[in-house]
Amino acid sequence: MTTPPTPQQPQAQPQQPQDQQAPAAPAQQPQPPVQQPQQAYAHAGAPVPHGAPGMAGAPAAPAPAAPAPPSAWQQAMSNAYTSPIPIKKTNLGHALASEWTKIKSVRSTVWTLSIFLILVIGIGLLAVANTQADDYRDVPFTVPAFFGLMLGQICLITLGVLVTSSEYGTGMIRTTFTASPQRHRVLAAKALIFFIIAFVASAGSILLVGLMASGAHSGPEAGDIAWGGTVVKGALYVSLLGVLALAVGSMLRHSAGAITTMLGVVLVPAILPGFLGIWDSTQKLGDKMADYNAINSLAKIFRIDGLDSTSTGTSQLMLLVVITAAAVIGAFALLEKRDV
Repeated sequence: MTTPPTPQQPQAQPQQPQDQQAPAAPAQQPQPPVQQPQQAYAHAGAPVPHGAPGMAGAPAAPAPAAPAPPSAWQQAMSNAYTSPIPIKKTNLGHALASEWTKIKSVRSTVWTLSIFLILVIGIGLLAVANTQADDYRDVPFTVPAFFGLMLGQICLITLGVLVTSSEYGTGMIRTTFTASPQRHRVLAAKALIFFIIAFVASAGSILLVGLMASGAHSGPEAGDIAWGGTVVKGALYVSLLGVLALAVGSMLRHSAGAITTMLGVVLVPAILPGFLGIWDSTQKLGDKMADYNAINSLAKIFRIDGLDSTSTGTSQLMLLVVITAAAVIGAFALLEKRDV
């Protein structure tokens, strides 16, 4: 029998020297160029789909919007700007124009002035038609207008109150004071415009009645009393009553309350003397009140029979001037002191 051969031991690998370096890393292969989408589809032989990213027919990404140009307002704020519109400093003339526009554009002015003219002229012409020439021997030809003024003065009082108080009722006064911050100028413009309108309307109506009476009853029987002064004084008296009502309306800021107050000022002094004459202690007060109330003051201005023929109503007119001036001053003071 044969003995199997002894297995040979594997030879030991030679030990590498310690100073031998590790093999270097293999060099990186160059990357193939990135193909555009259309090149990839063409290389693969597939049709290019419509709308694929990067295709000619695909919608491009929206570009960022360009900044908007600065507006004219921004340019005016950043740069020096000169308005082409001439800038004028406001004055009393502008306030007068504004108040004239307001007072002529409201219906209350038309209605109250129309009723005033109808009362003064209508009642005056009725009186002219029912009088004779000898009735004017001791009185001026404007006496028929007195009867119309007794009622017509209420219309001017009402209009005077509405000129100021109506703006407080509607809130329009805020806009007025915003456009014209100088409040005293606004009140002065209202008073001036109203006084001119009231004086022209009352003087014109009294003059018309006087002309109609002188034309219908002129002759030797009629007197030759000058009646031009009655036109001016009568118009002044009722116009000042309206300005007084305007001042009261500005102070009270309430139409109904101001009208009621003014009716009391006109009517109560004409009624109260009859009660004050009952007692001796108040008789003198009643006599003074009878002499200076509105109705008797107008009667003295027109020289009505039964009163002092020498009186021309000048003292009554001056008293009304003082009262009206005091009321207007009070209205100015309260207007500047109170809020709107």
